[in-house]
Amino acid sequence: MSQVEESIEVGVPVHTAYNQWTQFESFPEFMSGVERIEQRTDTLTHWVTSVNGVHREFDAEITEQIPDERVAWTTVGGETRQAGVVTFHRLDDGHTKVMLQMQFQPEGVAETLGDKLGLVKRQAKGDLERFKTFIEKRGTESGGWRGAVI
Repeated sequence: MSQVEESIEVGVPVHTAYNQWTQFESFPEFMSGVERIEQRTDTLTHWVTSVNGVHREFDAEITEQIPDERVAWTTVGGETRQAGVVTFHRLDDGHTKVMLQMQFQPEGVAETLGDKLGLVKRQAKGDLERFKTFIEKRGTESGGWRGAVI
């Protein structure tokens, strides 16, 4: 398994950053390679991705969700294997540190090479930078789910 850890400071309160992150269907607006996400239940999402010509569909289950603190997930079934957590850290009333930690299993030669060259890390960093731009430009979340999954 490979690991990625990235973080970014966003200029919105912790509840705004967290609430927006719970709007999984909006991820294609700031995550490159993500074509569509369907929220099937409170804890199950279906992802459609296309990265460098590799098309994938997989399900991910929310394994832990604590409002304004963290969202953790793992893929279920299928060939795609990944798990991770995004945590939200209040810096002050108007700033939040968003931290991503993810483990994944590269599939095939191209993904293994891409991982070794740091492409996944760069993509994660770029996704967080696009999230920062997305939420700061909006200034408010597009929705939010405040339920807990423990």
